[in-house]
Amino acid sequence: MPAVPVSPRKAIKSDPAVLVDVVPAPDAKSSAPMSAAVLSIGTELTRGELTNSNASWLGDRLTALGFSVLEHVSVDDDEERIVETLKRLCERVQVVVCTGGLGPTTDDLTTVAVARAVGVGLVRDDASLGQIRRKWEARGGEMPPSNEKQADFPEGADILPNPVGTAPGFAVSVGRAKAFFMPGVPREMEGMFLDSVRPAIGALATRTTHQIHVRTFGLTESQAQEQLNGVEAAHPGITLGYRASFPEIEVKIFAQSETGVDAEKLARRGAEDVRARLGDVVYGDRTDTYPDVVGRALRRQGLTLSVAESCTGGLIGAMLTSVPGSSDYLLLDAVTYSNSSKTAVLGVSERLMIAHGAVSGEVAAAMAEGARRVSDADIAVSVTGIAGPGGGTEEKPVGTVWFGLATKDGATITKKRRLFGDRERIRILSAYVALRMVRRAALGADLTE
Repeated sequence: MPAVPVSPRKAIKSDPAVLVDVVPAPDAKSSAPMSAAVLSIGTELTRGELTNSNASWLGDRLTALGFSVLEHVSVDDDEERIVETLKRLCERVQVVVCTGGLGPTTDDLTTVAVARAVGVGLVRDDASLGQIRRKWEARGGEMPPSNEKQADFPEGADILPNPVGTAPGFAVSVGRAKAFFMPGVPREMEGMFLDSVRPAIGALATRTTHQIHVRTFGLTESQAQEQLNGVEAAHPGITLGYRASFPEIEVKIFAQSETGVDAEKLARRGAEDVRARLGDVVYGDRTDTYPDVVGRALRRQGLTLSVAESCTGGLIGAMLTSVPGSSDYLLLDAVTYSNSSKTAVLGVSERLMIAHGAVSGEVAAAMAEGARRVSDADIAVSVTGIAGPGGGTEEKPVGTVWFGLATKDGATITKKRRLFGDRERIRILSAYVALRMVRRAALGADLTE
C-alpha cells in the first residue's frame, strides 16, 4: 500500500474547531513529572452536541499515575487539523492519549491522519479483521464492508485489543512522544486504557505527586475557599483546587514532593487540615456519593428509614435506592404529592392542611410522623415545599421548603429553608437537605443546628 503523503507542518491558528484547555508547562529545571495531553476527536464534541466525559476520565487517571496533564484538546473530524494538532502536542509532551475517530464511517479519520503525521502507510491486519468479523457474526449479523477499515493501522503501530467493541486501538511514536489511540465509546475506551495503555505508560512516570479528593455538601465554593485560607501556606508543596458539581463542592488536595511516598504523606496531612477546617460538611472522598454515606451511617447503627416526599416527587427515594443494598434500611418512600394522598397514605389531617397549608412546619411534622408510624421505621424524614416556577406567594415564595424528621423515641423536629434556583435545582437541594438531616440523626449529631 502506498505511503500516506505528509503535508508540510503548519502553525496552529485560532480555529473554532479546535478547543484547547492549556496548563502552563512546568519549569524544565524543576523535578516536574512526565507530561501528557488528552486529545479528543469528533465534530460532535467541538459543536457541543456531546459532553466530553472521556477527557475528564483520562485526565484523572493520568494524574493518578503521576503524569502532569498539560492540555485537553478537542478537534473536529478534519484530517488536516487532526494532523496539525497531534504534531503540536507530541512536540510538547511525552505521552498523548487520544479518543475517537476509529469507527467505520467516512468521518472517522483518525487512523489516516495519524499515518500522515508519522509519515507511513496504512497496513491491514488480518487478525484484527477476523476478530471484527467474528464479533459481527456473534451478534447474528454479517460484517458490513465499511467495517474493514477498522483493521487498517499505520505501518509499525502496536495494536491494542478491544474486547468490547469492533474498533481496535493502536499506539505509535510521533517524534519524542508515545501516542495511544482508543475508541470514543466510553466503555470501550476505559477498558482499553486500563488493560493496554496504563501498563504501557505506568513505568514512564516517576511519581512525585499525590492528590486526595474531599467531597462536601453544605457550603458554596467561595465559602469553602474562605474556610481553607492558609492551608497552602501551612503545608508547602500543596495546592488546593475546587470543583463545583451542584450541589456539592469537591476540594482537591494536590501535593508534589521529591518522591511519591513523600507527596502522599504531604497530601494526607493537608487533607486532615482541610477536613478539620470544614467540619461535618465533609462527607467522603472521591468514590463516595451522598446516598452512599447516608446508607452507611444507617447500616452502622442498625437503623431503618422511611421517607415522605411532596415537592421532590420521589427524588430522595431514587437517590437512596441507587445504592445496592438499600433495602437493608429503606422501608418506605411515599410520594404524597397531593393533599388527599397525604391524608390517605400518611394520615395527615385535612384540617391541619387547611389551617396551615400543605407547605408548613405542622404538615412536614405530620408527614414524618405518619411515615414513621405506617412503616415502623427508626427514622422518618419528610419534605414539602414550592419548587416553582409557579405556586409561590408573598408569604411563601417559590423555594420555600419545610422538612420534618421523626424518630422512634417520639421526637420530631422541623426546619424551614428558602432555596434558590430553578425547579430542578430546588428539588435537588431539597433532597440533599433531607438526606443531610437523616445522616446527622444517624450519627447522633445535634439536629437543632
